[in-house]
Formats: sequence, structure tokens, C-alpha cells
Amino acid sequence: MMSMEAESTATVLCTSKQTRFNIGTPNYRELDIEGLNITVTSGPRPGPKGKAKANSEGTEILNNAKLRLKAGQRYALIGRNGTGKSTLLKAIAEKLIPGIPEEVRVVILQQTDAGDVNTDEESASAPIKNAGPTVLEEVIERATAKQEVQQEIDVLSRAVDNGDSFGALKAFRKVQHERLQKELFLKDKDARLRSGARGMQARKALIAMEKKVAEFRSLYEEKDEDISPEILAKETSEAADMLADLQLQVEPSKLADIESKAKKILMGLGFTESRIEQPVSSLSGGWKMRTALAAALLQDTDILILDEPTNFLDLLGIIWLQRHLTALAESSDPATLILVSHDRDFISLCTDLLIIKDRDLTYFHGDLPTYESSRAEKKVHLTKMKEAQDKQKAHIQQTIQRNMREGKAKDDQNKIRQAKSRQKKLDERWGLEVSAKGGRFKLNRDLTGYHLTSRAEIDVPQDERPVSFALPDPAELRFPGALLSLEKVAFRYPGGPKTALKDVTLSIGMGDRVGVLGLNGSGKSTLVKLLAEETRPAAGALSKHPRLKLGYYAQNAVEELQRTGRAEPQVTALGLLAREVEGELDEGEARGLLAQLGLPGRLASDVPVRRLSGGQLVRLQMARILWRRPHCLVLDEATTHLDYETVAALREALRGWEGAVVVVSHDRWFVRGVVEGVADEGEEGSEEEDGYGSGGARGARRRVVCRLRAGEMRVLEGGVTQFEEGVERRVRRRTRQLNSEDTF
Repeated sequence: MMSMEAESTATVLCTSKQTRFNIGTPNYRELDIEGLNITVTSGPRPGPKGKAKANSEGTEILNNAKLRLKAGQRYALIGRNGTGKSTLLKAIAEKLIPGIPEEVRVVILQQTDAGDVNTDEESASAPIKNAGPTVLEEVIERATAKQEVQQEIDVLSRAVDNGDSFGALKAFRKVQHERLQKELFLKDKDARLRSGARGMQARKALIAMEKKVAEFRSLYEEKDEDISPEILAKETSEAADMLADLQLQVEPSKLADIESKAKKILMGLGFTESRIEQPVSSLSGGWKMRTALAAALLQDTDILILDEPTNFLDLLGIIWLQRHLTALAESSDPATLILVSHDRDFISLCTDLLIIKDRDLTYFHGDLPTYESSRAEKKVHLTKMKEAQDKQKAHIQQTIQRNMREGKAKDDQNKIRQAKSRQKKLDERWGLEVSAKGGRFKLNRDLTGYHLTSRAEIDVPQDERPVSFALPDPAELRFPGALLSLEKVAFRYPGGPKTALKDVTLSIGMGDRVGVLGLNGSGKSTLVKLLAEETRPAAGALSKHPRLKLGYYAQNAVEELQRTGRAEPQVTALGLLAREVEGELDEGEARGLLAQLGLPGRLASDVPVRRLSGGQLVRLQMARILWRRPHCLVLDEATTHLDYETVAALREALRGWEGAVVVVSHDRWFVRGVVEGVADEGEEGSEEEDGYGSGGARGARRRVVCRLRAGEMRVLEGGVTQFEEGVERRVRRRTRQLNSEDTF
């Protein structure tokens, strides 16, 4: 079955096994689907005869996987870019997967492209009159489907008030006709999804529904003179009853409660009272995404899907959302949560991991660090077990050969039988000697069904090809000195109501690590634009090293590349880079740089920029920065479009890089590793990896974490932890304030 709105461009084909048993009272907050296959093909919808061809030519996302979600659990969906996470989430949300009942309520926040993603600076645009619903109205309409209910109320109310004796009857039939059309669509979708005996039942239900719609159509088109007085009176009364029932769904008391909850969520996500009353059309892309997130959180649902919800949130919003989702999970009947995020600290709220890898789904109960350490321990254990068993197998094979040789030479049947018995053990009963739980292997319990051997082979998991992110060494400076220096710098936007930066003093030297933390609107992007010389200070002094080469990654870099790809549909990553280097690098060197950053071979030379994923566009932008071999990197939210493995690879590459790094990010784990040099379990310490030790010849690496608040900068001695604790205190105060007020 295919996504309806993507019919002309892509087809999502989903198949699965279904139970033959009737489930009387299913739990709509859990899923248990086996044999799940998902394939994405391009082009028009294939016919019944073209199904096999579509599967062979399409991109296979899952093959014979098991989708198992337990009610009330919080799942973190993890996997590399391009493995199909968003496709799987869309298939669940649109109920394209056979076995997901239509009664299941699924709410999804998708990771969408926003044209204007500058969430750090306040929007300067004034509210537009008559520009559509306000933020609060949009959230309530999305969350309660009030708009659809209101449309039916308006149809019935106008018909009752216009004085036409047949008006109520016609409106009543119109509402019924629209409802039947929606039900017909669901029956048609169900018939397309199912096969076999269930498919036969679904098609019979579809035929019956089509007949019912056809019969009602004749009633719907009936002329006034053909309607009897009894039918007129009866259906006019039914229209009044329907109108009363609909008005109960939007009664003021219920709407007041929903409005209060909506305001609490919006305020928690960082909206002010004035911004709540602004039209949605006047908001930037980041604030529109927060509006969509608020609508998703407000809805009553069985399964809640959030795809990168932290992309446009500052740390205050991230921590509030983390606490809010945790509180929802602790309620009496919580929804099942599926979360996708590159922020490792944020996904720590999840109880389970759902891993999509090698076209399969695997599960782990615990957090990501525990999963990574247990996977490493399991590999070591299985490797030792296999090595020991291989030695034992070699020894048994030697005894078999010796016994067969001696038995034939001396006509000793006992040795020949012993050799054959041992050979049979190797052929049929060799493999795992322990169960998955660590106990002794039992054939009837641990390997049910028909198999060619009585034991499974010891399968040592192979390491995936590591994510590549190699940074070239910076060019030689020739003489020492500070790379960048700010002395009492101030800045004010023209016509702006307040100073964006004031009295900022900062010095950056070779090898330094500087982290800039702050909430949205605190001036972080203004500061990095000053460092990149995209703007000039209004007061104070900005000086730089005469030979400085600066690499600046802007927070809207991916969106700029997407616009370039749309403007030049044929341009590739290699072509774009070759145009910018202007002969300073030959094609081989340009290809080598792109390959070092994870864009190898034909991916760089043949795939247009417009078809690259967000993570691949980040790598392309890094190549455009690094070919000059800069001495200092200024990274403004560089991790937004990356998966967690690529974020880890970039973090590791920056930890040991020789140049200076200025990081602006809301990803606490990333800032801790790059700026503070904090090493996770299994990583080397900062002094060993850097080559900078206290008292060393090159001196100790300077690490500074700064906080910007209302344009003023302060060095945090406690680093990221101090900033995080301060934000958590603000979240707690805000939560208490919202809970204590009646309207917020």
C-alpha cells in the first residue's frame, strides 16, 4: 500500500504476516507484527502484475522484520542516515502496514524542511493582519480536529436558520454523505492492504460499502417534491439531534480546558504571550516547528511519534520537553512513544532502543551507552567462545582422522564407529552450547522448528564500517599569536530595540576549545557572525591573526545548499566543490577530501546536491570549509541533521584536531566531548588523544565554556553541567508557575 500524497513520486509497499485468531479487545497502544517488509519505489503505483518488479527495483527498507511495541514504553529509534527511519515512522503513522488497526490513534511530528530556521534571533517581522489563525488557534484545531467538527456544525446551523423547510434535511444528508465517503475510503484502503481470507472479507466489506454509498447517493440526490412529510419530519429531527451532539464536542467548558493545556505546552516550549497571539504565517520555520510539536503533544493518542523534535529547541525547551515526556509516561495510561533524535542526552528518557540495521529491527531494553557497552562485551565473549570451539573442532578432526586411519589399518570397528560418531557431532550437533539467556542449550527449547543442523552457528557480530570524518591539519601559521580577539565588543541591529551584544571580551588561540551556550535570542548567532566577519561590531575592537584562515559553519547551511540544489538541479557535490576551489585543488584532491568526510566515489560525482540527505549536505558544507585548511572552525549547530553515529564521529574528530574550535550547540554531550574533553567509556582521555599535556612542549589546551544571556558573556567554571543545572532550575520554576495559574 502506498502513501496517498506521494502517489506520483514514491510508493511505499508494506507487507506482513497476520494472525488468524480473532483478538476480541486489542490494546491499541501496542503493536506485534511479524514478517514486515517495506520497500520504497519511485514512479507510479504498480499494478498487481508489477508487484514483483517493483520490489526488485525499489529500495528495501525492511525484510522479514518484527515490529513489536509494548504499551506505555518509550522507544528510541536509532540507525544511520539512509536506513529508512522516517519511512518506517510514516508507514506506522499512515497505517500502511497490514495489522495496524484503523482505530489506533497515531500522532506524528515529522522532520520537515523549514525555509527559515533562524531560531536564535528574535523575529523582527510584525504580525500580519488577516494572515490566518493564531498560534493558539492552530494548535487547538490540529489537536482536537475542531475544524472538521465546526464545519459540520456550520453546515447544519446555516440550514436550520435559513427558514427553508427542506434545509435541515439536505444538510443532514450532506453530512451523512461526506461521512460515508470517508468510511468508503477506509474500507478501500483495508481491502488493498489485506490478502488471503482477510482480503476476501475486506473486499466483501468494500463491495457492501460501495452498495451502501450508491443507495444513499440516490437518496442524497432526491428532489424535494419526492420527499414525503413523514421522512421530512423524521430527518429534520435527526438533524437537530446531530447538531446538539456536535455542539457538545466543542462546548465552552471542554474548550477552556483544552486551551489551558495548549497554553501550558506553548509556554513550556518557549512561546511568550504575545507570540502565542501572532498569526502562524508570521513565524519563522523554527517557531512553526514548535507550533506543530505543541499540537502533537496536546492530542490524545495511542502512539506518539516524534522525529527530531529538538532540532529547533534551545536547552530550556529541550529540558522542558524531556521532563514533559517523562511525566506523560508516568501517568495512569500513557501512550507509546517512538522518538528519533541525535541528542544522546535527550534520548536517555527512553526505556528501550529500537535499532534499524541491515534491513531488520532489533530491540534492547536500556539506554544507548548500555547498549554500546553490552554489544562490545558480547562481541568479545562470542569471539573467545568461537576461538575456543574452533580449537576444539580442529582437535576432534585430528582424532577422527587418526581413528579412521588406525581403525582401517587394524580393522578396529570400535575406532571406526567412534570416528563416525564424532563426525556426526560435527555435522549435526556443532555450534552454540549456551542459550541466549546464558544457560545450557536445549534443542527443544532454544531451536524450535526444522533446521539442517541441531545447533546454530556462533555468529560473531561484525563491526560496521565506521562513520568517516577526517579533518585535514590546519595550515602553518609561521609566527604565534591569538587567532581572534574581541575586546569589549558591542553590537546592535539597525532599528533594533535592544543591544544584541555588550562588553564581550574573548580571545581564541591555536588549539583552544570554546563552547558558547545560551538560550534562543541570547546573541549566540550574532557572536559567531562577528567572529566570521559577516558583520562588524558597533563598539569595541575585533582583531585577528594576519594569516588566519577561518572556517564558518552557519546554522542554515543545509537549507542554503538545498536552495542551491533546487536552483541548479544537475550540480553535484564534486562539481560544487570544484567550482569553489578554482584550481587550487585538482579533481583527485577534491575527491579525496569528500571521501574523507563520507562522500566517496559516485556519491560525490553522480548524485545531484538536491538528492543528498541532510547529513550528506552537512558533510558537503564541511568540505567547502575544510579545503582551505583553516586554523579555526566556528560551528553553529552543526549536528542538527546528523545521526547519532555521525555526531559521535564528528565529536571524536574535533577532539584531536590541531586547530581552534568554537562550538555553538544545544547538544550537551557533543559540547562536553569537544570543548571539555570528556571521554566516554572506551574512549581515550583528552590529554593522550590531543598530545597536549600539562607542562608539555606545546602547552596545555585551553578549554572554555561561556554563557550568553541578554547579550552579556560570562565564563562558566562548572562548564556544561553548571549551565544545565541553571536551566533545569528555570524549568522547575516555570513548571510550578504554569501549574499554579488557572489559565496557564
